[in-house]
Amino acid sequence: MTYCVAMRLDAGLVFLSDSRTNAGVDHVGTFRKMNIFEIPGDRLIVLMTAGNLSISQSVRQIIAEHTTASGKSIWNVSSMYEAAQVVGEAIRVVHDRDAATLEQFGIDFNASMIFGGQIKGERCRLFQMYSAGNFIESHDENTYFQIGESKYGKPIIDRIVSTDTPLDEAAKCALISMDSTLRSNISVGLPLDLLIYETDTLAVTRFVTIDENNQYFQMIRSTWGKQLKSVFESIDDPVWNAAPDASSNVLSSQAQKSQPLRILPPAKFGIDTTTATPAPLQTLAQDEGNNKQH
Repeated sequence: MTYCVAMRLDAGLVFLSDSRTNAGVDHVGTFRKMNIFEIPGDRLIVLMTAGNLSISQSVRQIIAEHTTASGKSIWNVSSMYEAAQVVGEAIRVVHDRDAATLEQFGIDFNASMIFGGQIKGERCRLFQMYSAGNFIESHDENTYFQIGESKYGKPIIDRIVSTDTPLDEAAKCALISMDSTLRSNISVGLPLDLLIYETDTLAVTRFVTIDENNQYFQMIRSTWGKQLKSVFESIDDPVWNAAPDASSNVLSSQAQKSQPLRILPPAKFGIDTTTATPAPLQTLAQDEGNNKQH
């Protein structure tokens, strides 16, 4: 599996990918998933891939070499939209060639990609590519894309990143998002590739491969966990069965009683529930051992 994330900001673009492609008790595969197409001063384009590795590698090779019927290639198109069309066509070429054979072996044609960058004369743009070769583009309402194991790292990005987020803050957020994913899913792993692109540079100027010895990422992993725990502990516990005049941290009040959905035992078990008195609901605010009330 994998996790890749890219962000489109006013100041530029941030790309981050892991390098794990398979995980098991006796086999872990490591392949880099970030690919860069660069003509310094003219274009800087980044492709990150997830899904079937053989499909991704085939698509990457075709993108680098393919010219469409109209003479367009990744190296000469005049817009990122046209570049995305070239990528989509490359995906369809691989699908037409390999999908039927893969299906015979029970393998789905599975590939998803993030594709973005800048071509001289237009703004930075970011796209998410699908297995059918179709794509969507990032706009201000959705400033980032994720592929692979996205669920663990999504909440922090949703809370932090907007179009005016500075590049370094966005990179920090992406690394925290990756750390959350690494901690929760063994199918995502180091090393990581991080590229930060500043608008109109039209070249790679800030790139790093991050392994377990990277000083900054070690700090992120340690500090983020400690700060999360500190913030969590600073939040008040809920108040249960609060008096009518209570005004803070009320989770349950005396004025509004709730009951769970109780399932009655079938008659065949001979259990008489008509005379039983339900036990009072245990609450977090009451400790019957020491009669403490929160």
